[in-house]
Parts: sequence; C-alpha cells; structure tokens
Amino acid sequence: MGRKKYTASSEQLRPDSRYNNVMVSKFINCLMYRGKKSVATRIFYDAMEIIEKKVKDAAPLEVFEQAVQNVKPSIEVRSKRVGGSNYQVPIPVNRRRQQSLAIRWLLQAARSRKGKPCCQGLAQEFIDAYKREGAAMTTRENVHRMADANKAFSHFAW
Repeated sequence: MGRKKYTASSEQLRPDSRYNNVMVSKFINCLMYRGKKSVATRIFYDAMEIIEKKVKDAAPLEVFEQAVQNVKPSIEVRSKRVGGSNYQVPIPVNRRRQQSLAIRWLLQAARSRKGKPCCQGLAQEFIDAYKREGAAMTTRENVHRMADANKAFSHFAW
C-alpha cells in the first residue's frame, strides 16, 4: 500500500474570518511561527491595512491575490541523473506547488526586509509583487531564466 501523497490540510483548511478566503488562511498558516496563529493573523491584517492606505486603485485582498498570482512560477528545473551525470531539466509546475512556492517566496522576501516591522515588510512585498517587481518576482524570474537556459535538456523530462 503506497503512502498518501498529501495531507488532509487542504480539506480541513477553513476560510479566514475577515475576507472569507482560503488562500488568506493558507498564507497565515505559512506565516505562523511556533503555533502563534494570533500573532501571524495580526501581522497579515496589519499588512492589509497598510496596503489599503498605500494603494488607492485596488482593494487589499485584490492586491494580495494578484501578488501571489504574479509570483507563481509556470516552470522550474529539477535535477535528473542520466548516465552518470546530473542535468537540470525544466519541467512544468502543478497548481498546488505553484501556490506554495509563491507563498514561500513572498514570505522569504518579506522576512529579508530588515529594520522594519514584519507587517510593513509584508505589505511592501505584496505591493511590489502586485507591480511585478521586488525580491519575490526576482526569484521567479531567476527560476524561469534557469529553465530557459536548460531547455536543451528538456528531452530528459519523462
């Protein structure tokens, strides 16, 4: 009997209280450290309030969803061993992994902004990703550039 590929978290995940959105709930769970969900929730909602003040033409939830959408990678490289050598083979990314990579890159970029409270860094990273700039978008572009550079090895993707 094979193992289950994923946990039941996607079925158990409930939408958040303010925006009634499952992706927000997932993001808050990824933002959380050491089980302190109330702290992570407050940081996220404070970031959304900062976005509301800074971005006049769009709702904060719209900015968040578009930021995640912009950061999602469509292709990535995986290491494949063929005949004693390793090749970086470009392969398409499935939807679930696209979302988790986007969330991970946004959080990593927000946490790397030192000297400011976390909510401000998170808000600024959302705004930057919404405008297709910032550290998370740079990470995505690097992944796409790497896949493009190694497309000669795409015939190894079986």
